[in-house]
Amino acid sequence: MNASADAAPLIQLQAVQQRFGALQVLAGIDLAVLPGEFVALLGPSGCGKSSVLRLVAGLAEPGAGQVASPARAAGPDAGTAFVFQEPTLMPWASVFDNVWLPLRLQGVSRAEAATRIAAVLTQVGLADFAQARPAELSGGMKMRASIARALVTQPRVLLMDEPFAALDDLTRQRLNADLLQWWARQRMAALFVTHSVAEAVFLSQRVLVMAARPGRIVAEVPVPQAYPRGPAFRHSAPFADACRAVTAALGDAA
Repeated sequence: MNASADAAPLIQLQAVQQRFGALQVLAGIDLAVLPGEFVALLGPSGCGKSSVLRLVAGLAEPGAGQVASPARAAGPDAGTAFVFQEPTLMPWASVFDNVWLPLRLQGVSRAEAATRIAAVLTQVGLADFAQARPAELSGGMKMRASIARALVTQPRVLLMDEPFAALDDLTRQRLNADLLQWWARQRMAALFVTHSVAEAVFLSQRVLVMAARPGRIVAEVPVPQAYPRGPAFRHSAPFADACRAVTAALGDAA
């Protein structure tokens, strides 16, 4: 699936700056994500990647510049889902009820939501764990439940802040591949924060590289490989070329 280059951006930051007290966190951030596009945001710790996501989600305000996104246009829940590094599941609730939470907050009853929840649990491979509690799940399964909670709202924008960082490499690669299938099926715009060069290249159509102190975008590396992308892509020349380009941009940023 490819985003149309003629479409208006669904997410756009223009000349954005942000300060926390005397510390300038972001400086001159310009960023655009088209409908249906997958963009990765990569950079060292402390460069402001998470701050960018919070601005897009409407959870923070810029000190200067403009931020446009569905969440900011019509409230914090408007067409936007946010997946954090930790699954943030309610430990006392079943997987079903954890996934129901955003719909419940929208006024959708448990009975009304049941069909949608069952469908999304099947989609993420948790159909047999609907009544399980988070303590009964592996780390990868907890993250699948967290992603199901995001997907059940059928968002226009999916924001992900290092969701797979704590997982082992095999589980991470499996979830990378599954995420691309879920993204393609729902035609979301995705902005994905990561520290992993390989993950950024595997997932995205463009990798935006950030530098720190203050946070700013210093390079854009396109990944022209078509979707769907299978495990073989990780062993291909285009993958290696893109990884080298991103790694060189990170080195320049440092």
